[in-house]
Amino acid sequence: MTDAILERFHARTAECEPGQTMLAEVEARRASVTQTMLRVECAIQVLKELSQQGAGTNGSPPAPVHGPQSGW
Repeated sequence: MTDAILERFHARTAECEPGQTMLAEVEARRASVTQTMLRVECAIQVLKELSQQGAGTNGSPPAPVHGPQSGW
């Protein structure tokens, strides 16, 4: 009986390993997509703010989004 249990144990372990690898790949892909979405959402926000600034300044260039950087 213990041989049957060990055989089943090894079979389940062999089934689990590819699943764990696949899950790690999916989680890494999810993190990558999340970062991409965050960058896109930030870009959309900046463009939205710039378009709102441009609409209210009578054709003059929009103000900088960030203050001047000194020391660069």
